[in-house]
Amino acid sequence: QLVVVESGGGLVQPGGSLRLSCAASGFTFSSTRMYWVRQAPGKGLEWVSSITAGGGTTTYRDSVKGRFTISRDNAKNTLYLQMNSLKSEDTAVYYCGRGVWDGQRQGYWGQGTQVTVSS
Repeated sequence: QLVVVESGGGLVQPGGSLRLSCAASGFTFSSTRMYWVRQAPGKGLEWVSSITAGGGTTTYRDSVKGRFTISRDNAKNTLYLQMNSLKSEDTAVYYCGRGVWDGQRQGYWGQGTQVTVSS
């Protein structure tokens, strides 16, 4: 059974940092491309970042480039998102997923992890 569990969210002031984690099981993590998406209050889902199976290639949406870093530890079946210089517009629930995101909410997604950037 495919399971992903996100953690690491919280309340942080503008300019602060958080590190999100995504623990995955039920599939061959080390052979699978992964991504992060988010949903801000009252808005739709939006893709944030992706990483290839080996971690050699990463991509980001323009608004987070230079501030966020996606990474993975294939020995621990864990995906990460280091978020620095956080802005209020980063406030959202963050979800992780496998493969290439098709723009839709996935059935295996969990509760996500809430990130709130506010002073």
